[in-house]
Amino acid sequence: MKGGPGSAPDPIRTCFDACYRRLVGQLYGVCGDLGEAEEAVAEAFARAVDRRRAFERLDNPEAWLRTVAVNVARSRHRRRELGDRILRRTPPPPAEHRDGLSDDRMALVAALRRLPAGQREALALHYLADLPVREVAATLGVAEGTVKARLSRGRAALGALLDASGHDPGDRPGTPGENENGPQSDAVGGTHV
Repeated sequence: MKGGPGSAPDPIRTCFDACYRRLVGQLYGVCGDLGEAEEAVAEAFARAVDRRRAFERLDNPEAWLRTVAVNVARSRHRRRELGDRILRRTPPPPAEHRDGLSDDRMALVAALRRLPAGQREALALHYLADLPVREVAATLGVAEGTVKARLSRGRAALGALLDASGHDPGDRPGTPGENENGPQSDAVGGTHV
C-alpha cells in the first residue's frame, strides 16, 4: 500500500483501520465461522487493492467491501456444500468458543448457523450490521420484499431455536420497539465482535 513519511494517508489503509473489525463481526453472523469471516473480509480488501482507482472513487467503500465479502462467503459456502455432497462428508463442527465472545453471542451464531442461508444473511446484515432493509437488499442483490419476508421467517425460526436452547426470548430480533427499516435497540448483541 502507498504511503510514507510526508505523504497523504492511504485511503485503503484508512478504511481498513476504520472498519475491518466491524466487517468481520458482520460477516461472522452471515457465515457462522470466524475464520471464514476473516478470510472473506481479507479477500474484499485484496480486491480493493487490485481495483485501487475505482475503490478510491466510491461514495461508500465500507458498503462495497461488505457486498464483496458477502459474495465471497456465499461462493465459498456453495463450493463447500458441493464438495460435501460429492464426498458425502458431514458438515463441519461448530466453531469453538472464542475469547472475547459472550455465551449469548455464541448461542446466537450457533442458532443462525442452523437457518437457511437467505434468512441467516438477512438477519445478520440487518441486526448485526445495523443495515436498513434497503441496504440489505442491495447487498444481497434481492428485492426489499424478499428481505422483509426472510427477516420475518428468520426471526420466527431464530426465536424457536433460541427458546429451545434456553436463551431469553427478549435477547433475540423481533422484540418490541423495532421495525423492518432498522433496529432501534441492540437486540442481538451489537455490531462488534
